[in-house]
Amino acid sequence: MRADALSTETAVDIPAPRPVSLQAIQEPIRDKLDAVSRAMGTIVASELPLVGQVSAHLLAMRGKLFRPTLLLFASEVEDTPEEKAITLAASLELIHLATLVHDDAVDHSALRRGMPTVNALFSHQISVIMGDFLYSTALTHLVGLGDLRALQALTRASTEMTLGEMRQLAVTDPLRFSEREYFDLIRSKTASLMRTACELGALSGAREHSGTLGDFGENLGMAFQITDDLLDYREVKETTGKPSGLDLREHKVTLPLIYALREMSPASRSEVEKLFTRESASDGEIARVVGIVADSGGFEYARQRGEEFAERAEEAISKLPDTVARRSLSASISYVMERHS
Repeated sequence: MRADALSTETAVDIPAPRPVSLQAIQEPIRDKLDAVSRAMGTIVASELPLVGQVSAHLLAMRGKLFRPTLLLFASEVEDTPEEKAITLAASLELIHLATLVHDDAVDHSALRRGMPTVNALFSHQISVIMGDFLYSTALTHLVGLGDLRALQALTRASTEMTLGEMRQLAVTDPLRFSEREYFDLIRSKTASLMRTACELGALSGAREHSGTLGDFGENLGMAFQITDDLLDYREVKETTGKPSGLDLREHKVTLPLIYALREMSPASRSEVEKLFTRESASDGEIARVVGIVADSGGFEYARQRGEEFAERAEEAISKLPDTVARRSLSASISYVMERHS
C-alpha cells in the first residue's frame, strides 16, 4: 500500500482548539478577584436604604471583572505585587460600572447582561445620580491611598471616556462617520480604561514597566471593542435565528459598516440609508443590511484591523519577564479575539 493511501485511510479529524476562557485565565488570581468583589461592596456601602438597594443590584449584575484581571496581572509581572492593587482594582471596576450606568441612562436601555438596568428597575433620575455616586466613592477611596499617580490616571481615563461619549452624541450624520473618528471614539470610550487598568497594575508592583503595560492595555482595548462591534453583527437571536444587530437598530455606525459603505453598490447603500431613517426596523430588515455588510467585506476588514491591534498588544509585552502574569496577559489577547459572546 502506498504511503499516501495509508495516510488517507488513517487520517482523523482533529478538532479545532477551543477558545481560551476568561475563567481559566483568572484561576491564578481567583482569591484576589474575590477580594476585589468584597472591596467593591465595602466601598459602595451606605446607610441610605435606597443607595443600598441600587448598589446591591449593580453588584449582582457586574461583569466578568476583566479590567481588574488585567490590573492584577500587570501588578505581578515582576512577582512583587503590592496590597493596594486590590483597592485600585475595586475602584477601577466601580468607575467602569459607573460608565455603564450612565450609558444605559443615555440610551434608555432596559437590559444589561440579561438583567434590568437601574433606569428600568428604579428610574432615570436614580440611574444618573447613582452613576455619580459610584464615581465619587471610587475616587474618595483612591484619595485615601495617597497615591497621586493612581488618582491622576483614573481621573484622566474618566475625562477621556466622558469626552468620548460627547463625541458620539455629537454625530449628526452617522453614515458619514469616518474610520478615523471611529478609532478616536473607541480609544476614548474603551481603550483608555484598559490602558489605565494596566498602568495602575504597574503602579502596584511593576513601575518600570508602566509605559509598556499601558501600551499593551490600549491596544488590547482597541482589539476588544472592534471584536465587540463585529460580534454585534454576527451573533443571532436565539428566538429568531437572525442577527441581533443592536448597533444598527440604534443607528450606531461601527467598523464593519464603515468599511462596507466604501465598497457596496448604490442600491445597497440606498437600503442602508432607508434603515437609518426609520425609528425601528424589523428583524428581516436588519438581516438584509447585515448581509450587505458581510458581502461588502466589512466582517473580514474589521477582523483584520482587530488582529493588527492584538499583534501590537502582544508585541508590547513580548520583552517583559517570562512569568505567569505575563503569560496570562498574553492569553487575555486570545480571549478577546476568540470570544463569541
